[in-house]
Amino acid sequence: MEQQHPIYAVIMAGGVGSRFWPRSREKNPKQLLEIVGEGTMIQNTVKRLRGFVEEKNVFIVTNKLQKNAIIKQLPNVPVENVIVEPVGRNTAPCIGLAALFIDRLDPKGIMIVLPADHIIGNEPEFIRVLKTASQVAHITAGLVTIGIHPTHPETGYGYIQAKDKSEETQPVNITGVFEVKTFAEKPNYATAIKFLESGDFYWNSGMFIWRVDTILNEIRRSLPELHAQLINLQPSIGTSLFDQNLETAYGIIRGISIDYGVMEKAQRVYVVKGDFGWNDLGSWDEVNRITHKDDQGNYIHGKVISVNTKNTYVYTSDKLIATVGVEDIIVINTPDAILICKKGASQDVKEIVDHLKRKQMNEYL
Repeated sequence: MEQQHPIYAVIMAGGVGSRFWPRSREKNPKQLLEIVGEGTMIQNTVKRLRGFVEEKNVFIVTNKLQKNAIIKQLPNVPVENVIVEPVGRNTAPCIGLAALFIDRLDPKGIMIVLPADHIIGNEPEFIRVLKTASQVAHITAGLVTIGIHPTHPETGYGYIQAKDKSEETQPVNITGVFEVKTFAEKPNYATAIKFLESGDFYWNSGMFIWRVDTILNEIRRSLPELHAQLINLQPSIGTSLFDQNLETAYGIIRGISIDYGVMEKAQRVYVVKGDFGWNDLGSWDEVNRITHKDDQGNYIHGKVISVNTKNTYVYTSDKLIATVGVEDIIVINTPDAILICKKGASQDVKEIVDHLKRKQMNEYL
């Protein structure tokens, strides 16, 4: 079935990427950096949509600190499509705000919501899955998410359980599409093994596809207070009053995720199975895992001398780094800070950022 309405992309790009300190900072977070390969993460997110979503239909939701850098990195995305939140309020307000802008263009348009910092290995397959998800969203007027086929018992992701076809009440006869049975929070290791063995659980990718009117109706039903604030904002979009009205609304709006606030309560929720080399790149360990290594298992970037060094990731932006007799560590050097971290512990880098905030060492944030 042909798509009846335009497709819009909403890219969520307001995060700080604190687990990627010291390279990722508030003004220059990981989505604005070249972490893997050529091009920044947000540039590659927009680039892989070419031929499927017109750049005039791409919307970016970010914050004041990152707005100018995003406009500079994405010159073909209209400036008016870069939406600035006064403060982060999690994904439900972010998505609802973007939906208001698109609603003015086409209430029945298909809205694809993507984080700005994912790695996609097989881009043609990724687009195929998005086309399928868009078709499902159009046909069913339901909420659609992408579930990633799990390869190991991962404890860092949420999970989506799909219904067996015999359990479905509103079946969609498209290969790889299932009704959602339940959403599960990040599990412990034993539970993750059970999820993997069951065969009906998928990693929650944080990617969503729906019609604009569908998501606004679901927000109205599940989060009426948020919906009321959004509707109050709508008449002032594109006027001189908007920024002040948005500031006022965000002073009232409470932060809540789209998963918890809407997806878990909705009736028509579908998951499309994805297997396209996905990685949400949540830590330096993940970057190390997917990068090419030398014969000693090392990844080296910049001026580095390594002696008897094994299984180590070293990045330096300026000064010479020398390593001797070390293994299984991560070293990240920037002009004003150096991170030295044991492999497997990089999720805890966020605690360094929290410490800097508590000590008000803002020059390092």
